[in-house]
Amino acid sequence: MPPLTPKAETFSALVLEVFQLNGLLLQAGDRLSAPAGLTSARWQVLGVIDHGPATVAAVARTMGLARQSVQQTADALASDGFVEFVDNPHHQRAKCVALTASGRRALRKVEQAHAAWADRLGASLPPALLAAAVEGVREARLRLEEDLTEAERSHEK
Repeated sequence: MPPLTPKAETFSALVLEVFQLNGLLLQAGDRLSAPAGLTSARWQVLGVIDHGPATVAAVARTMGLARQSVQQTADALASDGFVEFVDNPHHQRAKCVALTASGRRALRKVEQAHAAWADRLGASLPPALLAAAVEGVREARLRLEEDLTEAERSHEK
């Protein structure tokens, strides 16, 4: 592997930290959502459709995931009664995923646990450091989105 520039080393360190943080967040999310009969993945899907029914493809785009994995999660949620598939007024075949009353109760239970957890962890970090971390990760995400969009355009040519 060729040597990395200092900027590349720093960006790579950020990527590794985010990967590790993602793994830990999924573990914490599973722990927070388990009492409601959910997992992190299920919680995320319910959170997206809490704003209104959406197609699996739309949920996948919002979450940045593959449609197939969201379809599996939605099917499992439907099997457990947390969501239902409803007609889509914009498309005959692509149904929308909608919260059921049971799904809404489970989501609210997780949101309460999340609020207490986030308050506890947020209070353990200096506010300026936390704000700077959010801004830094947001900027890195935006640059990565731009880079991926440019790469897709180049690939299409």
